[in-house]
Amino acid sequence: QVQLVESGGGLVEPGGSLRLTCAASGNIISIRAVGWYRQAPGKERELVASIESGIGTNYADSVKGRFTISRDNSKNTVYLQMNSLKPEDTAVYLCSADITSGVYGTRTRKDYWGQGTQVTVSS
Repeated sequence: QVQLVESGGGLVEPGGSLRLTCAASGNIISIRAVGWYRQAPGKERELVASIESGIGTNYADSVKGRFTISRDNSKNTVYLQMNSLKPEDTAVYLCSADITSGVYGTRTRKDYWGQGTQVTVSS
């Protein structure tokens, strides 16, 4: 069974930094695209950043130049470095990954979601 677990959220003052981690575990064969999303109260979920091997990275205009997404394939982990945080960055941050998993010759490919981690930017 595949699981995604986010960590690294918390309370930070405006201008501060946080690094979020999305760790995948289970019978993983490969991970293609991984995206970090966020959802603030009363707002729709939005894609913040994504990364896909062989293709590159993509960022929402609102975070370009402040956030950096990276991955460590050896650890099945994706990071989101968030700098110069603003109050409007406050949200639950979730990761989603396109994962192929399997055992005993079987393969399943699907999108998985983590449970989210709260980021609050406030003085």
